[in-house]
Amino acid sequence: MRRSININADWQFHLPGQETVAVNIPHTWNNLDGQDGGNDYCRSAATYQKTFPLPAFDPENELVYLDFAGVNSQAEVTLNGRMLCRHEGGYSTFRVDITHHLQAENTLSVQVENEKNNRVYPQKADFTFYGGIYRDVHILIVNKHHFDLDYYGSPGLQITAKPIHNYRDGLVQIRSWHNAPAGQVQVTVLDDAGNPVARGTGDRAEITMNQVRLWDGLKDPYLYTARLELTVDGQVVDAISAHFGIRDFSVDPKLGFFLNGRRYPLHGVSRHQDRKDIGNALQKAHHDEDMALIREVGANTIRLAHYQHDQYFYDLCDRYGMIVWAEIPYISQHMPAGRENTISQMKELIVQNYNHPSIVTWGVSNEITISTKDKKDMLDNHHVLNDLCHKMDPTRPTTLACYAVCGPFNKVAHITDLVSWNLYLGWYTPGLFLNDLWIDFFHFVYPNRCLGFSEYGCEGMPGLHSPHPRRGDHTEEYQAKYHAYMLQCFAKRPFMWANHVWNMFDFAADARNQGGEPGMNHKGLVTFDRKVKKDSFYLYKAHWNPEPMVHIAGKRYRNRTEKVMTVQVYTNQAAVSLYANGKLVAVKGGGQRVLTFQVPLQGRVILSAVAGNCRDEAVFRRVIKADPSYKLKKTKTSQNWV
Repeated sequence: MRRSININADWQFHLPGQETVAVNIPHTWNNLDGQDGGNDYCRSAATYQKTFPLPAFDPENELVYLDFAGVNSQAEVTLNGRMLCRHEGGYSTFRVDITHHLQAENTLSVQVENEKNNRVYPQKADFTFYGGIYRDVHILIVNKHHFDLDYYGSPGLQITAKPIHNYRDGLVQIRSWHNAPAGQVQVTVLDDAGNPVARGTGDRAEITMNQVRLWDGLKDPYLYTARLELTVDGQVVDAISAHFGIRDFSVDPKLGFFLNGRRYPLHGVSRHQDRKDIGNALQKAHHDEDMALIREVGANTIRLAHYQHDQYFYDLCDRYGMIVWAEIPYISQHMPAGRENTISQMKELIVQNYNHPSIVTWGVSNEITISTKDKKDMLDNHHVLNDLCHKMDPTRPTTLACYAVCGPFNKVAHITDLVSWNLYLGWYTPGLFLNDLWIDFFHFVYPNRCLGFSEYGCEGMPGLHSPHPRRGDHTEEYQAKYHAYMLQCFAKRPFMWANHVWNMFDFAADARNQGGEPGMNHKGLVTFDRKVKKDSFYLYKAHWNPEPMVHIAGKRYRNRTEKVMTVQVYTNQAAVSLYANGKLVAVKGGGQRVLTFQVPLQGRVILSAVAGNCRDEAVFRRVIKADPSYKLKKTKTSQNWV
C-alpha cells in the first residue's frame, strides 16, 4: 500500500551571492524584502538541496515519487546529478518518478526561480511573487500498479455527485485512472462517521444513494468519503480516498445564486495566502486561523485569488461550507508566449480540485486588459481556456474578473458564463453613488448576464483616524463609511450573483510605494499579521453573522478635539443602550445594523454599548490638539491630513 514520507526538514538553501544556510520547508526567500516596498525584492534563481538515504521499498514491485505541493514559480528537479523534470507554475502540485535514479545515499537538488520572464504567469500584478519551496514536499512509495500520479498532479479519481428525486437521493459518479491492465476497482462510500453506506465497482462507478444528506453551505456542509481500492489478482495493491459533497447550484441573472434549489445570496471576501514576516510559507495553523476569521465575519463565499491555493485550505472550505471561486494567475498582462502556461495551469487547477464541493466556478483571468497589446491573441486565449474548462468540467460555469476601466461592452467581458468586476468607485475615483449607476447600467443593457463584484474596497489603517473622513485618507473611518455604503448598494440589487470584498487580510505588494505603508495593500478587513480586526470587519460581522454582537466603532481613535463626539455602534440586535460614564445616553434600534449616537465629550469618557447579553466598551478623551500619531503624510493618494 502507498506510503508518504514528509521531507520538509533539513534542507540547504543557497541564494547567489549569499552563504548557504539550513532551512526547513515551507520556505521563501522573500518573507522580508517582499513586504517593504521599493519593488526591489529578490527575483532570482536559488537552490535547495537535501540528502536522504534510500527509502525502504521493494524495487521489484514498488515505485518512488517526489511530490511537491507548491514551488514558486519554476522548478528544476535534479537527483544525484541527473535533471528529472521542470515545472512551470508556482501554485500547483507536481510529481516526478525517481525510482530508477535512487542510490544508497541521495542528493536532491531543486533549482527554484521567481525571475522575470515572458511565459510563466503571473508577471505583473499588485502582489508579491514570493520565491521558494513554500509548501510541503513528500516522498511517495506506491505499488507498481497504482492509481494515477502522473497526470497534472491528479489525485487519481474524479467524483461528480448531485441530488436527484427532488433532493431526496443522490447520484454519485466516480471515475478513476490506474495503470493495471487487469486491475479491478472497488468503491466504498462512507458517511462522516466512517460507516459504509454504498458500494460500487469499476473505473466508472455509478452509485445511487438513498436518503442522502446534502452538502448545504454554511448550514450543513456534510461530507461523504469515497474510498477506492485497486485489486490485482485478488490482492489490494493501492488505495485512495477523497471527500465529496452532494449538492447542486445554479445562477440566475435576475435572482442570483441558488444552492440546492433555494436562493442563497453570496456575500464574502477574497483571500491572499501571505502573512507578515512569513510570506507565503504558511503552516496549517495559519490556514486554520484565516478560516476562523473568515467564518467569524460571516462570509459564505471566498474568492481564492489569484492562483491555486493550498489543498488544505480548499479542504477547509469544504468542511465549513464556503462557496469558492478558484482561478489561475492569468493576470494583468497577456503574454503571447505564455499561452501554453495558462492552459497547463488551468488543467492543473481543475484536475487537482475537481472533487471539492465548495468550488462552484473556474476563473480564467483577472484584470487582463490592464496592459494587453495583442488583444486578438488575448481574446483567443480566453476562448481556448473557456472551452477547455467546459470540456474538462461540464458541471461548473466559468467566470473572470474585469478591470475597472474595462467597459461593459468589452468583448472579454462576454466570453465566460459569469462575469464580475473589480471596481473601486468611491476610492480611486470620487463618487460612491457611481457604483449604483454602473451596476444598474450593466444590468439594464445585459439583463441576461450574471453580474457580480469580484473586488471592491478601500485602504484602512488602524493607526489613522479622522472626525471628517475622506476618500484617500487611509483612515479606518473612511474604510467603514465606504463599506457601509457598499452593503446598502448590494442589498438593493439581489440579482448580483456574488460580491467579494477586497480583501479579507492586508497583503504584501512590494511595488507599492505611496499611500499608507510602502510595500503593503491595506484594503484588508484584518491586518497583515491577523492581530487587528478593523472596524469594517465588525461592520460586516453585524450584517452577515447571526451570532449576537455589538461593537463600538472608532475605539482606537481615543483622543479627540470635538465637544460633541459622533459614535457609531454596529450590532445585529434589536436595540442598543449606550452609556457614558455609567449614564444612559440613548437607546436606539429598529433593526438597523449601524446606529449613530451623539455623545458630549468632556475629559475622559467611558462608553458602554449594551445589547441583551452583548457588551462592548471604549475609552475616549477630549484634547486640545489632535494626537500627532494620527497624522498622515500628504501623498498623491492621501487627500487630507488627519
